[in-house]
Amino acid sequence: MDQSIIFMTIVGMGLVTYLPRVLPMLLLSGRNLAPWIGRWLSFVPATVLAALLAPGLLCPEGTLNTSDENLFLLVALPTFLVAWKFKSFFGTVAVGMVLVALGRYFLT
Repeated sequence: MDQSIIFMTIVGMGLVTYLPRVLPMLLLSGRNLAPWIGRWLSFVPATVLAALLAPGLLCPEGTLNTSDENLFLLVALPTFLVAWKFKSFFGTVAVGMVLVALGRYFLT
């Protein structure tokens, strides 16, 4: 493959990644948003996190599994309680990892 094509592909991928992140900052910096827009945007991180977690929790082997044999779903319930109570990202991740390890050790 030609080196210029590879270079242009890398530059294009960089632009496609960089522009959607920097344009909102450039266009909206210094402006006051309507309160309803601020409230709406406050839900985006939780929505993205739920969209990332749901497939792994509900379909660990590629098919829907909501039974009591789904270790990840069982572990998610107490982990969500820890996240809600303590609001600590690292604490939540640590609890989830420990519970999965314990579940794999004792349940499998």
